[in-house]
Amino acid sequence: MARTKPAYQCGSCGASHSKWSGQCTDCGEWNVIEEIAPARQDRRGGWTGSGNTAVVALSSVTSGEEPRVPSHIAELDRVLGGGIVEGSVILIGGDPGIGKSTLLLQMLATVAQHSNLYVSGEESAGQIALRSRRLGLEAPHLRLLTETSVERIIEVLARERTRLAVIDSVQTLFSDNLQSAPGSVGQVRESAARLVRFAKTSGTTIFLVGHVTKEGALAGPRVLEHMVDTVLYFEGDPGGRYRILRAVKNRFGAINEIGVFAMSESGLREVGNPSAIFLSRHEAPVSGSVIVVTREGSRPMLVEIQSLVDESHLANPRRVSVGLDQNRLGMLLAILHRHGGIPMVDQDVFVNVVGGVRVTETAADVAVVLAALSSFRDRPLPADLVVFGELGLAGEIRPVPNGQERLAEAETHGFRYALVPGANAPRSSSGKLKVLTANRLIEAIDHLRSLE
Repeated sequence: MARTKPAYQCGSCGASHSKWSGQCTDCGEWNVIEEIAPARQDRRGGWTGSGNTAVVALSSVTSGEEPRVPSHIAELDRVLGGGIVEGSVILIGGDPGIGKSTLLLQMLATVAQHSNLYVSGEESAGQIALRSRRLGLEAPHLRLLTETSVERIIEVLARERTRLAVIDSVQTLFSDNLQSAPGSVGQVRESAARLVRFAKTSGTTIFLVGHVTKEGALAGPRVLEHMVDTVLYFEGDPGGRYRILRAVKNRFGAINEIGVFAMSESGLREVGNPSAIFLSRHEAPVSGSVIVVTREGSRPMLVEIQSLVDESHLANPRRVSVGLDQNRLGMLLAILHRHGGIPMVDQDVFVNVVGGVRVTETAADVAVVLAALSSFRDRPLPADLVVFGELGLAGEIRPVPNGQERLAEAETHGFRYALVPGANAPRSSSGKLKVLTANRLIEAIDHLRSLE
């Protein structure tokens, strides 16, 4: 057979090119031309397609609950929305050494199916076997395949009738239809597209392991995240102990759901009560420390926010935040100055979320402001106080969703006081948790004076 001539396309404007060049002649953008898989012609001169082309009425389509297979790892099932959906494609990314391959190897060992397959393009079978023995995994049913050609991988998956497969990693795969090297944008996109088509037609569940860039995003084309059904990210310091698995896209469940794991000698261990590990109870009250009740997916979680305010010797004082949006920190300090009467224009402000957690919701606004105020005045807040609420530019404290569940979580861990927005006040009090309400920032500051 004659070798198919490669085709190239501009990733910015979509113009077609006969060969690669540094600049697109249509739109003028640089370094946007990528190799694509050439389209195939059938004998009639038309273009081949896939799937059923029949038109059906929406009312005639029967919808039912997607069948799920439990992974027997509770935190992974929570992130996936209740289990593994048959025929789905899950993309999992994270920094090198954070535990992606370890988690998937443990999952394949716990899911007792004789048709599971671990496909590795980065490690040999001997290396995977050594890691399995080091983790103490006993999986006689688990089978291995070391291959990087996506055509041969699909052939093996179809021949073996594999129901659950792990591809580690998608950056090592290549297609014979492209001449570019493995890991290039065209190869990653074409390999992922072929695996997705195979999963949808055969019902095989495929886990794709993806590398991340220095900015923390998945390496390769952005369209890769749109092809798959679920995108999971591993977060945490590779040198630390705890890992957070976060869902940023899930067609079969809720997004922003997290699973917490602890790295041990026997692999990743589930953490059923993450609030206990993220709370570092001090022997004596310290200034700049506030406990906030945040919410990740369907789980309320207690997190400690620490702040350090110190006199600045620079022309532009520093505003540093770890685990929070730095731009929002500057806005909250401006609100504290305008509506609280406390200027920090000559102070360096550092804010950190303990435990490596990343808080994205606005319910931590009041906690950040009170932590900075506590450090600025060097007055500790009560150790049995929790805070949550969103802060507006007019100085108002706005309610946050699921306030009752947040209060119940705080009461479970033995807290005595809770400072919440007025609209989140409970309808009835159990007497164990004293709830203080505030509708303005100045009211929250006055409540702190009464608790000192």
